Amino acid sequence: MSFSSNVNVLFVCIVVSSALLYYLGLSFFSATLAKVSVSHSRNELSNHNRSYESAIKSTHRTETISEIAVAVVACGDRLDETLTMLKSALIFTEWWQPLRFIIFSDDNLTSSFKEKLTEWKSLVNNSLEFELHPITFPKNGKAEEWRKLFKPCASQRLFLPVRYTCIKCPVLKGILSQTDSVLYVDTDTLFLSPLKHIWNHFKAMNSSQMAALAFEHEDPNTGWYNRFAHHPFYGPYGVNSGVMLMNLTRMRKFHWEDYVIPVYKEFKLKITWDKLYIYPCRFNYRSDHCMYMSVCSSAEKEGVAVLHGSRGTFHSEKQPAFRAVFQAFEEYQLGSDLNQHLLLPLKAYLDETAHTHCGQIRSVFTKAMDNYFPQSIVQV
Repeated sequence: MSFSSNVNVLFVCIVVSSALLYYLGLSFFSATLAKVSVSHSRNELSNHNRSYESAIKSTHRTETISEIAVAVVACGDRLDETLTMLKSALIFTEWWQPLRFIIFSDDNLTSSFKEKLTEWKSLVNNSLEFELHPITFPKNGKAEEWRKLFKPCASQRLFLPVRYTCIKCPVLKGILSQTDSVLYVDTDTLFLSPLKHIWNHFKAMNSSQMAALAFEHEDPNTGWYNRFAHHPFYGPYGVNSGVMLMNLTRMRKFHWEDYVIPVYKEFKLKITWDKLYIYPCRFNYRSDHCMYMSVCSSAEKEGVAVLHGSRGTFHSEKQPAFRAVFQAFEEYQLGSDLNQHLLLPLKAYLDETAHTHCGQIRSVFTKAMDNYFPQSIVQV
């Protein structure tokens, strides 16, 4: 593919992703009412953070959530990356906490996922359940076009609430029709704190909010959307969909499937801002938050909760701190001592990145882990 073609594909991906997330705020009204100033959005974020803190403080620390469901879409060469992410999810879920992995993948990856997850299931007291689904797209769309829209197959996330199974299925019903809510994550993410901390944001959402995400940027001087975008985007900086809480029940009631394909074809939207919930940047921490200077205050205060290696930062030399974290998790053998075989090697790898901007604040990558590991219970 030529450079110009790559640029065109990237542009389409950015436009569709941001427009669809913008559309989540949809309720037909005048477009002028949808304009929100940066200062107003910041006030809303501050207010919602206080609401979240209040909601979480009222929750007993040892409360067991009925089930945490993590959804991911993997195809191509993403097997190892996905397994490393799933491993991190298991590390940061207490053994008594019910956990379900929902994996959409290419057929040739299914057996590998099944083998490894069956092995891990025996290590966590059988509190883990998992289900494997093929990549499927709606009949009235161009499947191959959707497949290539985002990084490999990631556009499947747009159809999690949709009321169909697959082209060959005789009954039209949702793939996850019995699932109320999921935490969707890209394959290039790692959990660095208990999953229940991000899952508890469902409790802080109001009755109309269908999804929760983090802003794409925290600094207006480096934000892409607010400086360059000519298409609709949410709030002052746009949002990043790589780590997303999705209330599928509300999305189905909203008839989400009626909007996905039309939005892809046309971006003339008239919407208001009431269906997205914004959580702090520590729940979707990317290299943008530290590559020039530290701009994520919640990570500085409490540590990174979910690390997102977007733009290949887990596998390149561009951001050594991100690569160091991934290396430590990739090498860790599930069931072995967490301090000896994960935390200490991770800190050693991070010390080698002290010469970089992200490495200079490397404590943010381990702060939440330091608080969790002494109290965690690992049963093998």
